[in-house]
Parts: sequence; structure tokens; C-alpha cells
Amino acid sequence: METSDFVKTLDLEGQLLADTAERAGMDTRVPACPDWHVADLLRHTGSVHRWAAGYVLEGLLERRPFPDAPELTGPELLAWFREGHADLVRALTEAPEGTECWTFLPTAAPSPLAFWARRQAHETTVHRMDAEAALGIAFSPVEARFAEDGVDELLTGFHARARSRVRTERPTVLRVRAADTGAVWTVHLSPEPPRTVRGDEGAADCEVTGPAAWLYTALWNRLPLAGPAVRGDASVARLWSETAGI
Repeated sequence: METSDFVKTLDLEGQLLADTAERAGMDTRVPACPDWHVADLLRHTGSVHRWAAGYVLEGLLERRPFPDAPELTGPELLAWFREGHADLVRALTEAPEGTECWTFLPTAAPSPLAFWARRQAHETTVHRMDAEAALGIAFSPVEARFAEDGVDELLTGFHARARSRVRTERPTVLRVRAADTGAVWTVHLSPEPPRTVRGDEGAADCEVTGPAAWLYTALWNRLPLAGPAVRGDASVARLWSETAGI
């Protein structure tokens, strides 16, 4: 996907998140994040948007803490969220392609600008799902190509880091297969951080197959990773659900 595709998705998803949060109400609980209400969801995502925009706008080469979210609620909090989201979209749209700044996942990206556009598009999409879950409505569709990319970022990026808690005592293989796009990932689990290879590699103890959009939602733990889509050792899928939270 092109950087511009990610920015367009970020723009749409942020607007949808805000609109859905407004409908749900600030005090409504967020099911996937039991300690959060909708107001916390907006504060978190709004802070992340400002944090990301800072790297792009200022060309920062080292990590800095998230900015503190203001103690706002109701219309004021929504306005603050929308302002930060719009600023991030504008920063990513207007920044030169050669912009240099800090990034944090081990997966390769064509540029830091591409990294931040991709990362914030997925960040915002997953939290849009949280707002919809709080409202109690079905998740809005996720385009298959974008969902495939998000699964790839999760498996080869987030869970390649030392902080991943998805570990097994003995070597175990999880296969993830997107039935609609043809993408396949082989995730090697052990006492070390997971090692993911794109494509089939050897036999799998557990295989999860489904449309890319379902895999995206389930692997981010916004739907159960269970049912007929899971074949083989179901305890591997349960391990993912219990330990893969970011």
C-alpha cells in the first residue's frame, strides 16, 4: 500500500472513531480495554496522534514520552481529539517524503513517513473498533488489503520485539492464512520472542484460516480467535488470546 492510502484510511477512521464515541457517550465502558471508558479511549488515541505528529513535524530522532491528555470530557474532549487527528493527517500529507525521524518497529518501511502513516492508520482503526464495541454495534468493514497489512505489521513487527509475551515452553508453530488475499504467515513460538516467516514453512501445530478482515480483528483480540477457523491444537489460539495484547 502507498503512504497516501494509509493517510486516507487514517483520515476516515479517525472521523468514524470520533463520531462513534460521541454516540456511545463518554462514560460507556470499552469491552476490549476493561479499565477504560470512551473518554479514556479518546484521550489515549488523541495523545498518540499528537505524539506521532511530533516526530514527523519536528524530525525527532529519539523517542519521547506521550504528551499528557487534558482532563476534558464531553464536547470539549471530542473537539480536542478531532483537532489532533486533523493535525496528524495534515502533517503526514504535507511532510516531504524524505523526512527523517524516529520509528520503533523492526519491520522495514520505505521511509519514516510511510512508517508513521501505516502505524497510525492501524492504531486508529483498531480503536475505532473499540468505540463501536462500546456502542454495541457491528464493526465497520475493513478492506482486505489493509487488513492483510495490519496482520503483517502485528506478526512481523509488534511480536518480533522482545516485549512480546506470546511464548511457549517447547517449539510450537502457528500458521495464519488469509483465505481471500492468499497471504500466509508461519509463526514460530518458543521461550524466545516469536519469529514470523511470510509463507508456509513446515508443519503447523495450529492453523487459523479466514478472511483477512476477520484475522485482523481476531489477532488484535477484538473478536474471539476461536471456532471452525481454528484447526489443530486450539490451545495455541487460546495462548494468543491470553498473551498477545499490545
